Amino acid sequence: MKKIIFFIFLYLLLTSKSFSENFKLEKIIGLNEPWGSSFLNKDEMIITEKSGKIKIINIISKEIKNIEHDINFVEYGQGGLLDIIYEKGYVWVSYTEDRGNSKTSTSIAKSKFNDKKLFFKNIFQAEPPIKSPYHFGSRLAIKDDYIYASVGERGKGMIAQDPTKHPGSIIRVYKDGSVPKDNPKFKNKNDWLPEIYQIGIRNPQGLTVSDFDGKVYMSNHGARGGDWFGEVKIGENYGWKILGWGGKNYSGIPIGPKWKPGFTKAIQYWVPSIATSAITIYKGYEFEEWNGNALITSLKDQSLRKIIFNDLSNIKEKIIFKGKIGRIRDIQIHPESGKIFFLSSDALWLMEKK
Repeated sequence: MKKIIFFIFLYLLLTSKSFSENFKLEKIIGLNEPWGSSFLNKDEMIITEKSGKIKIINIISKEIKNIEHDINFVEYGQGGLLDIIYEKGYVWVSYTEDRGNSKTSTSIAKSKFNDKKLFFKNIFQAEPPIKSPYHFGSRLAIKDDYIYASVGERGKGMIAQDPTKHPGSIIRVYKDGSVPKDNPKFKNKNDWLPEIYQIGIRNPQGLTVSDFDGKVYMSNHGARGGDWFGEVKIGENYGWKILGWGGKNYSGIPIGPKWKPGFTKAIQYWVPSIATSAITIYKGYEFEEWNGNALITSLKDQSLRKIIFNDLSNIKEKIIFKGKIGRIRDIQIHPESGKIFFLSSDALWLMEKK
């Protein structure tokens, strides 16, 4: 009996190891604090660097082309050029905007695509501008005619509970910045700013649309613990800073309960913190067994995690790799092959099957 148990254990160990190593990681090219990325076509990606550069990278030839732009950005603490998204000849960027008097905001600008110079026009500015180097967010996602954007609470805590201010919320506007008339303000939230879609969020750096159920999903940093992955839900409240999501203040003082009725409940929590960053719902051929699963990247523990969440009463999580490419800032799925591309702190990486 002991021999049978031993061989079963050995088999499971070997098969789990072979699964975990059934891929390879390749460094495509070095970069300087890249933040956001988007595919232009099957061979090219457009990438932001926090310090202010926008680049086109050919993933085949590994050539880099710098694009000039006129964004009124400032690299300030955690801020700078943030996310970028391309669709049908246009580019949108979220960034830290210099609003004067040492105050900044998380802002969004749009430009017609040009591979020499981009001329941007603001379509959104988080109000009020704040003097703080922390928690800008910010990730972008396109669903149908809408731009969704995550806006951090700038380290101001309870501002995330004030719907008359943008920080600490999910924004939804049309692609030109105009406001949808079915946003919460026009339904049953008269005191909400017109662009706000959901409130109670701390520092959200992951946002994606699922091709499987059409829902928008996000990830969010907690403080000392309390990171989470969850669904974006119209007119709802994730509870920061009434809720602590299982985390504590950096001083060690408890923040609040993990969750309580009346607030949106996340799908998955992490305590201690893994510093969740970009996310996607996988769709592709390269890892087709992952279709419909969430892929969560992290900064602190430098991991890629897969979450199976089709049954919310039985969430399953697996660490795919950890500590192999450094802090992971962004994740993109190749539009044809399904191979996975990552931005780390200093490079663009490719993940594919062996």
